[in-house]
Amino acid sequence: MSSPKAVVFTDWDGTVTLLDSNDYLTDNLGMGKESRVAIGNQILNGEVDFRTGFAEELQSVKLPFDQCIDFLLKNIELDPGFKDTYEWCYANNVPIYVISSGMKPIIETLLVKLVGQDAMDNITIISNDVKINDDGSWDIVYRDDTSFGHDKALSILEVLDKLNLDKDAAKRSIPLFYCGDGVSDLSAARETDLLFARKGRELITYCEKEKVPYTEFESFDEILKSIQAILSGEKKLADFIQNKSN
Repeated sequence: MSSPKAVVFTDWDGTVTLLDSNDYLTDNLGMGKESRVAIGNQILNGEVDFRTGFAEELQSVKLPFDQCIDFLLKNIELDPGFKDTYEWCYANNVPIYVISSGMKPIIETLLVKLVGQDAMDNITIISNDVKINDDGSWDIVYRDDTSFGHDKALSILEVLDKLNLDKDAAKRSIPLFYCGDGVSDLSAARETDLLFARKGRELITYCEKEKVPYTEFESFDEILKSIQAILSGEKKLADFIQNKSN
């Protein structure tokens, strides 16, 4: 296989999907939105780490896991531009990696339904997993021992090793893109060359606070056009950075 022209890393929930499936489960089948938001604020304020808070949210969902998946299949929708983005990337040797704090069985099932089996075969998913217990209950299985449960930046560095790409952007011959919407995407974004941050979500607030360069998006249609413009030489990475003062 020839060397990729670029690499696209993307969060899943709230980025590829319009709703966060984990939040949707918690709000509708678990502790409810008010309690979830309260835990989210504790995470943001540093009172509890993401790993602990997220597990508490999911533990409030008592429905068997297969029924949770059925519930999500009926309610979760895809960003309307993602399928075209995937198809173009696949045709143009730009691999896509889903880097997620969610659970792999949910992502796989939604990906097959919303995009197709070929996408499932061609997109690499790096995420947490799930353990189904004998009594039918279930628990999230975190990918690593960090306070995030899944340190997305570490996963990106592992991919770069696998692809024999330099971790130093100045020495790297191809651009790396990251698409996200939440705080857990911040560390991952630092390992890439251009961050696409979903409009109106908390990631933008944190990018401004932490001085992380980003460009805003509302749909993957915009992301695709930006990637095409950069790879064709029509525009440069710097042309898309909105907080240029950083």
